[in-house]
Amino acid sequence: MTIWGPEGLALRQRAMDRLFQARFLLGAAAFITALVLSSGASWWLSFGILMMVYLAIIVLSAALPRTADPYANANFNEPAVFRLSGQQLAAQLPDPLIIFDHAGTILFVNPAANGAFPPLARGGALLMHFRAPEMQTLVQAVMADALPRSVDYFERVPVERWYRATVLLLDQAGGANRQYLLSFRDQTEAHRLERMRSDFIANASHELRTPLASLSGFIETLRGPARNDEAARDNFLEIMQKQAERMARLIDDLLSLSRIEMKAHIAVKDQVDLTTVLNHVADSLKPLATNLGVEIERHIEPGPVSVLGDRDELTQVFQNLIENACKYGQSGKKIIVELKRAGESIKASVQDFGPGIPDEHIPRLTERFYRVSLETSRAQKGTGLGLAIVKHILTRHRARLVVRSKVGEGSSFTVMFEPQKLERT
Repeated sequence: MTIWGPEGLALRQRAMDRLFQARFLLGAAAFITALVLSSGASWWLSFGILMMVYLAIIVLSAALPRTADPYANANFNEPAVFRLSGQQLAAQLPDPLIIFDHAGTILFVNPAANGAFPPLARGGALLMHFRAPEMQTLVQAVMADALPRSVDYFERVPVERWYRATVLLLDQAGGANRQYLLSFRDQTEAHRLERMRSDFIANASHELRTPLASLSGFIETLRGPARNDEAARDNFLEIMQKQAERMARLIDDLLSLSRIEMKAHIAVKDQVDLTTVLNHVADSLKPLATNLGVEIERHIEPGPVSVLGDRDELTQVFQNLIENACKYGQSGKKIIVELKRAGESIKASVQDFGPGIPDEHIPRLTERFYRVSLETSRAQKGTGLGLAIVKHILTRHRARLVVRSKVGEGSSFTVMFEPQKLERT
């Protein structure tokens, strides 16, 4: 330890504080010493008088009230984190935290708790703020036996949030002096993912069960009553083939979605010319459009329009959008494929003039297995995963899908590529 380090600075400050506190006694001692030395008394008499004076000063100094010494208990070899107060640490925690006493009175609330719940004033009643039966039971049980417990707590306002609430005893003081800690761990995202997983499994199982049941029924019929009915056999085999193709499309889309989700964290780095992609997709879908009586009209800027991306994935995006426009907007007899620059952004849109989509369905179009019309979707051999795949691909490309529609006039699906992802050529 050196006098020039932080420890030495603290020691120097302590010495100065002690000298300042005893300044009057030191002054008196100096005056008496000078008086005795100038009196001409013998040396042993002078020494005895000075010893009596200094002993009196020491006794008086010990009797003086002392101010709190901030350095008395400091351990300068400890890391700074050990010198932080519990309140400082609690204030920085991202999880809501509340301390209350045995009467249920709130003693401390950290900023995260005030942000997550209605204002929790110090001195307020805890159970008046958390009236859910599970919270009341949790707090009262821990107060009764001092054993830590946890429950799942659902907060409905201002937004739906799931928490894991835990109550534990902070100290072993008796009676009303006991203090308890109530903490909340946000489980909202975990619950959302679990619900999505459950919904996905349920929907996928339902989508596969329907064609499987159809196949099973036709096989049973062909092995029984229709064994020798050639016309029925041909009809059933055609239906079975369509159901098998439907299952194959569904499985292909599920695998495609899984692959895209696995690559969501991998940045796209290749230059892709959207002009070439859109023209290629429009050319490849021209036979389908012709069969449906739909004309594909192109409004595509001449010359290359490049973005950072994955060529195969962007081809899949526009193949889904143009194919959907042909199938579901065929009553309009025309679709428009447009590519243009909008300031620093790039817009690629597909517009149809079909029946349009009611407003209440638009926010859910990119959900897995969501369909505006189940009958129409199945008639067009849709799996309900096309727009979900589009959304995941565009998320990886840092692009977004904008859907506008008006019933009776048609719909437009526009892909917006952000400026920071562009490289103009």
